[in-house]
Amino acid sequence: MRTHYCTDVTEKNIDETVTVAGWVNSRRDHGGIIFIDLRDRGGLVQLVCDPADNKGAWEVADSVRDEFVLIATGKVRARGEGLENPNLVTGKIEIVVEDLVIENRSKPMPFDLGDEKVNEEIRLRNRFLELRTEKSFEIFKLRSTANIAVRNCLNELGFLDVETPILTKSTPEGARDYLVPSRVHPGEFYALPQSPQLFKQLLMVSGFDKYFQIAKCFRDEDLRADRQPEFTQIDVEMSFCNQEDVIKVAEKLIHDTFKACGKDVPTTFPRITYKDAMEKYGSDKPDMRFDMAMVDVIDIFANSTNEIFAEIAKDTKNNRIKALRCPNGDNLFSKRQMKGFEDYVRKFGAKGLGYFQMKEDGLKGPLTKFFSEADLEAIVKTTELEVGDVVFFGAGDKKTVCDYMGRFRLYLAEQMEIIPADVYEFVWVVDFPMFEVEDGKTKALHHPFTMPNLEKCDLNNVEDLEDIESIAYDIVLNGTELGGGSIRIHKEEIQEKVFELMGISQEEANDKFGFLLEALRYGAPSHGGFAMGFDRLIMLLAGTDSIRDVIAFPKTQRAQCLLTSAPSAVDNEQLKELSLRIRKTEV
Repeated sequence: MRTHYCTDVTEKNIDETVTVAGWVNSRRDHGGIIFIDLRDRGGLVQLVCDPADNKGAWEVADSVRDEFVLIATGKVRARGEGLENPNLVTGKIEIVVEDLVIENRSKPMPFDLGDEKVNEEIRLRNRFLELRTEKSFEIFKLRSTANIAVRNCLNELGFLDVETPILTKSTPEGARDYLVPSRVHPGEFYALPQSPQLFKQLLMVSGFDKYFQIAKCFRDEDLRADRQPEFTQIDVEMSFCNQEDVIKVAEKLIHDTFKACGKDVPTTFPRITYKDAMEKYGSDKPDMRFDMAMVDVIDIFANSTNEIFAEIAKDTKNNRIKALRCPNGDNLFSKRQMKGFEDYVRKFGAKGLGYFQMKEDGLKGPLTKFFSEADLEAIVKTTELEVGDVVFFGAGDKKTVCDYMGRFRLYLAEQMEIIPADVYEFVWVVDFPMFEVEDGKTKALHHPFTMPNLEKCDLNNVEDLEDIESIAYDIVLNGTELGGGSIRIHKEEIQEKVFELMGISQEEANDKFGFLLEALRYGAPSHGGFAMGFDRLIMLLAGTDSIRDVIAFPKTQRAQCLLTSAPSAVDNEQLKELSLRIRKTEV
């Protein structure tokens, strides 16, 4: 129906007759001559409808309005002197229309395309209109480019693309499952996969050696800007490998994908242990685009005459006193602002926030009276303070202090505007704990199929479960967890021991994971892999703040699709077929 996309028409086509098709971006009537900016996926081209050239085309153009769908045929000519538009690829030419067809009309638009101030609810309800914008098209063009680059890289490395089931068995993997009732087996349910974890391990037992999939995953969990109930991940597994082998593949994949998208990143990335990440940055996904690492000063505060600090400092295993140096903070922030900082950290469990100011004659602040001159000098030296700096302190139990001081580090950096834009800082976080204990329950920090580091521990002689280290690794970009993986357990006896340490009985293990345990009895190879959030990757590549921008038809933070009104009620006949009945609950 067309000979060219709008932006393919250039000065080389002058005096040629071309046909273009698209949407009316804007229409202008200048003294009886109608100008139409026609838009397709590539961009804009100007149409000229002059009754002196073709009255029929002009009459059609006279009835045209924004977002009408047109097919236009005409001759290309150069724009008049002084009429060129340097902001358009096609700014030096225009098409004098000889034939104009209204392919379809449009209702008045509910919002102006590209208006960032439009309520998100309105935009998501009319997502098919928002996707018409150049910004949206460029995002999904980028996503397509990245998708192809991922496939090309892994194909080159000998990985086989294998699809795994969407309807599967419900297994405890950290988040709630989305359940699907079975009509054929009343009272029984499938689950949508949180990840293809068990299936990719089974493929390694099957001898496939190298597997990958750009897979759909589903988790019924509380949502935020970088989470969706259904999301896409790059899923990779390989046999007869160690951690270094897996990391090497992941680094090549990231490098090749970024290169295909016009971004230059290193071929290898730095590493930090989980312990150092938590102690220095208060997070297992540290943002490394700026410095400001925390320093532990609990030994110095042990000498304090302040009873609270002294008491906290008695337990160096479970408590922390963290110092965070803010360069030039004395000149940047008022006392009122620093009071606001205390209000900020209280939201995350802090009981307070102390600080010292570095003056020409030494440290000043309400806390200095509790320290000797020698201890004050030790604080200056340990935190590397300079005149004009402020150093903040958080004290209390390790988990709480590291969390709120880590959040405060990011908050301070935002207030100081020191986080560079258009920078990609990757870091591997390695040596994760195998378990975490919450409310007396032992959970796997990654998942229960992660191999414990048996060189550093004896599973049959464990004093503290949280001291067991796993062979697991996460890849972090600009403070966002892109993904992670681990070397997997490939021996039945180790897997059963891990279940035992987690308090999972043999009966429960067989019920939930019996098919995996059975597979491990038939010569499972050593294996490992990683999964990477494809949506998050595109979000960071595109420089947008919300994962919803890079998913064609996303859900809201309440897991609703405003476009299709999903989820929605179904009729009683459908429920009856599934042996289900809705029970009303009182609010």
